[in-house]
Amino acid sequence: MIAVTAQKGGVGKTTCAINLATAFARFEGLRTLLLDLDGQGHVAMALRGEVDSSLSDCLLGRGRDVEELARPTREPGLFAVPSDKTLSATEGILAGRIGKEFLLRGAIRRARQRFDVIVVDCPPNLGNLTLNALTAADACLIPCDMSVLALAGVADLLNVLDTLRERLDHDVRIAGIVATRVDRRNVKMTAAVMDGLTREYGELVCKTSIPVSSALSRAMLEGVSVFDFDPTSAGAVAYRALASEVVERLGMRVAAQSAAL
Repeated sequence: MIAVTAQKGGVGKTTCAINLATAFARFEGLRTLLLDLDGQGHVAMALRGEVDSSLSDCLLGRGRDVEELARPTREPGLFAVPSDKTLSATEGILAGRIGKEFLLRGAIRRARQRFDVIVVDCPPNLGNLTLNALTAADACLIPCDMSVLALAGVADLLNVLDTLRERLDHDVRIAGIVATRVDRRNVKMTAAVMDGLTREYGELVCKTSIPVSSALSRAMLEGVSVFDFDPTSAGAVAYRALASEVVERLGMRVAAQSAAL
């Protein structure tokens, strides 16, 4: 289970979650579930007309498991559970629940048995829904665009992961910090942020970066993955490479092959 999370909005987090999940299913042969915890509901918009369930009942313990809500998408091997309009209210309700950080972990047990990988699109903050995703996740992928604020947000998120390890005894692996919206025309800012990432985090930074690509935003508007919209675009090439890199970093290919045997 991989939580795709960033404290700052607008870094391409949802685009990353959607296209990474699609690439896992299409190119890596992994049975994949895409779970949307972001109340903005952009996953459902990007997979328009394909999914029609919600998460609030699961998180509030109303007898449903995430596995029951999974619906197939047009991509073979990719299933999705979108967010719903009540998630914002649900986050407030969670604040008063005992063990509020572990509700998603309990609701996703059966889904773990059914899927090779679960990709979670987290809200762009460090609230209760994001904490639920992190305490349920095995790994965390952190998108960071080419801005100083996004760079600072990476440090804040890593501090949260340290807190989870110390206080809740839950260790979340770093699947990688991925540079997004890389615009080679903005040489100075791109170089400054990339240098900052490399200097501070070294091998945690993914070798693959995601370029500025009109195909990525246009694919979202069309309600398809970038691989369906323009498979030869720079964005499609980058996300296919990122999926392969994450699989190698986490040893997912070996795990999937062992499960098949």
